[in-house]
Amino acid sequence: MSKTLLYGATKVDETNSAYAPVESLAPFQWKNRVFIVFADKDNARAARQENQLLTDRSALDERDLVVLKISGATVRPLFGGADGLDGEAIRRDLEASEIGEFAAFLVGKDGTVKLKVSEPITGGELFAIIDSMPMRAAESLKPDK
Repeated sequence: MSKTLLYGATKVDETNSAYAPVESLAPFQWKNRVFIVFADKDNARAARQENQLLTDRSALDERDLVVLKISGATVRPLFGGADGLDGEAIRRDLEASEIGEFAAFLVGKDGTVKLKVSEPITGGELFAIIDSMPMRAAESLKPDK
C-alpha cells in the first residue's frame, strides 16, 4: 500500500505547493477536515474505502470530517455537506490520478494535504493519523469535543 504523509515537517518551504492550501476546498478551511476519494462509481477499491469510513459516523463527526467522492467531474458528499464544488478543480489542485483511478486524500483544517493513499485506508488508521495532528490534540482538550 502506498501512503504518503505530508504533515509534520520541521521546516516548511512556503513556496512549495505541497504546503499551500487547496483553493478548490476553501469553503472547508478552518471548519472541517476533508477526505476525498477519487474513482469511478464501479471501482471496488472506492467501494471498500467508503465502507471502511462510513461504519463509524460518530468518529467522522467528532473529527469534523467531510467525506467526498469524485467521479469524473462529479462531486458527491458521502458524509457532511458539500455544495457547489468543482470536481475537476479539486482533481487539478490535488494533482490526483487519472479519471477512473483510485486515490484518496486527507486535507486538514488548514487547507493543506496531510495524507495521500493509493489503496484504501481503514477508519482506524485514518483516525489515528488525524488524532496525532497538533490541531486535533488541541481540539480534544476542549470540553465540548
